[in-house]
Amino acid sequence: MTESLPAALRRERMLEVIGRTGFVRVADLSEAFQVSDVTVRSDLDALDREQSIRRVHGGAVLRSPGMREPSFEEALASSADEKQRIGLAAAALVEPGGSVLLDVGTTTAAIARALADREELDGVTVITNGLSIALELERAIPRFQVVVTGGTLRPLQHSLVEPLASTLLRRMHADLAFIGCTGVHPTAGITNVNLPEADLKRVMVGTATRAIVVADGSKLGRKHLGRIAALGEVSELITGSSAPEGELAALRAAGLPVTVA
Repeated sequence: MTESLPAALRRERMLEVIGRTGFVRVADLSEAFQVSDVTVRSDLDALDREQSIRRVHGGAVLRSPGMREPSFEEALASSADEKQRIGLAAAALVEPGGSVLLDVGTTTAAIARALADREELDGVTVITNGLSIALELERAIPRFQVVVTGGTLRPLQHSLVEPLASTLLRRMHADLAFIGCTGVHPTAGITNVNLPEADLKRVMVGTATRAIVVADGSKLGRKHLGRIAALGEVSELITGSSAPEGELAALRAAGLPVTVA
């Protein structure tokens, strides 16, 4: 990291550092990015104005309101019927003999259930970093080949992240990737509250012919710390009936194809 980094990119990387640690000192950021304390303070002030972080004496911390990530079990009960409909709509896009990346999450778990229920579907390879998703698909073996990425276990989501998780993904290509998130915004794009998972989601987007975002209506209009992709980097959004009309219109106006399941 050097002083030649554009300010916007430097601030994005500072966010990643703060997201991993929860707190960071000005002096540490100055050393890591090889810029002056004055530049770091200016960057942190800009991020504070965006409400991404909160400035404290000597450094910065993550803002806690709205930043807590629910556990897989907590999220499972939220919008369950809507997620089931999204899962059915997404699973209908998978063809026999195809390859699919299934991101971690409760909406993608609904896709896994819908895929396993399609008894006519054969010869499908599913790659996932979600342990719950792999277990959901186990009953579809041997019709399906289920590949788990490996990596470091995050107990909150039962997901596998870095180090090592992207090693397998970077060596593979999938026809479809179904990507979960916690925010879909017309200008901020596709974001996630958790940075390690956002990093892996970015890799998934880049290794599939078509990356399709799946998110219930509560995620629309929100933006979070970890940037996954710009709207133009994904093929489509599949959402549910709770999606506000205004948010749907704004996303479509921004060029994102949207299906309401």
